[in-house]
Amino acid sequence: MAIITDIVTRIKNGSTTARAEVEAALQKAEAASEYNTLISLTAERALERADEIDAKIKAGQQLGVLAGVPFVVKDNFLAFGAPTTAASKILQNFNAPLQATVVEKLEAAGAICIGKSNLDAFAHGGSTENSAFGVTKNAFDKSKVAGGSSGGSAVVTALDIVPFALGSDTGGSIRQPASFNGVFGIKPTYGMTSRFGVVAMANSTDTMGCFAKSADDIALVTDVMAGRDEKDMTTLPDYFTPTTFVKPGLKIGVIKETMDDNVDKEVREATNAYIELLRAAGHTVDEVSMPIVKYALAMYYVIVPAEVSSNLARYDGVRYGKRADNVATLAELYGRSRDEGFVTENKRRIMIGSYVLSSGFFDAYYLQAQKARTLLINAFNEQFANYDFLITPTAPTPAFGIGENTGDPVKMYLADIMTVPASLAGIPAISAPAGVSAGGLPIGIQLIGPMKSDAELIALAGSVEVK
Repeated sequence: MAIITDIVTRIKNGSTTARAEVEAALQKAEAASEYNTLISLTAERALERADEIDAKIKAGQQLGVLAGVPFVVKDNFLAFGAPTTAASKILQNFNAPLQATVVEKLEAAGAICIGKSNLDAFAHGGSTENSAFGVTKNAFDKSKVAGGSSGGSAVVTALDIVPFALGSDTGGSIRQPASFNGVFGIKPTYGMTSRFGVVAMANSTDTMGCFAKSADDIALVTDVMAGRDEKDMTTLPDYFTPTTFVKPGLKIGVIKETMDDNVDKEVREATNAYIELLRAAGHTVDEVSMPIVKYALAMYYVIVPAEVSSNLARYDGVRYGKRADNVATLAELYGRSRDEGFVTENKRRIMIGSYVLSSGFFDAYYLQAQKARTLLINAFNEQFANYDFLITPTAPTPAFGIGENTGDPVKMYLADIMTVPASLAGIPAISAPAGVSAGGLPIGIQLIGPMKSDAELIALAGSVEVK
């Protein structure tokens, strides 16, 4: 069911107004403040834009496919109306001079941003516990994490505050919180959507996507965001065309190494139940082996911190961000500004990245990880020569407790073990709801497709209804 299309239709036929939809979203956001989903609201600008859209409707002007639809952006997207903080202290007062390309595209289609959502600072984390603005709570159980790093966007979607929200996905930052909160979340093919105007984490895997309650809404929003951007030379020509057609008799491979005893029993059961629904729909699902996926997490935590350390070097208290007071030397200014502005996880990744790029260790770690990444890409290509899509759990467990993994960084990193392979390969992947645990927590499955198969992947996810 396409919630977005229904809202646009009602706005255009006069059953409601853009202002009424925005006001309702702002009221729901304030009523759900205990979940700590939003760092800021952009109420004044949102209401002004809503009034402009209502005026255009009265004047009989043509409007975009998202006319009057409220949405939320993860607060590492540059967007007007409130500071862009990346959930960090160092950027807490940064007002963007421009907007991210995908935000501009959505606004051109008539969508209205009502707020900036919480995340792990600089998108470093898998639980939204690393935010300088406090932890975001799970939509189904406030004692559990929202997932991360796009936890705020996942929860505002799950709570029906807005029909869709934007997130960035570097190694699972959309898909994992989508799984934890029972919504759809897409990581498109690398380069399908522009990275321009989004605070960079890792340039070779950062991908912009969205959350929604239905696959149809995911397709609609993705269609608006997709396409080449002259400001981002990694973007691809627009190949995306939404579809609901699913080719009959698809061949789908379930990756054996993602269904072992390290995966929660209820997650395995939900994944197997989803597989049976695919078989009932006439598709063939076979077990396939990809031993190299076991090493993807190790590759990721060499390659990504290396890019993180380079990207965060610009934040020095001079050109960007918060500047330390009462310093005697330039070196002290740099050191204290960065120490005060970054959270512990930021510092950990900077140190790891600097280490693997340093003289004497570059060949041993970084270069080896990049070679292994090529082997991973080749392994996916070999599977896609025989199978249309692949399937795994999205995360090895349902949402874990707030504070449960904060003392063990490795255990926290393992929450992304299912999602990082597709990120390293640059291929599209979507998390879809697959059921709930005995404790009432959502469980998601991940569908993975070959490069540029985004539309077919979304259609397949939308064709399976889990009751």
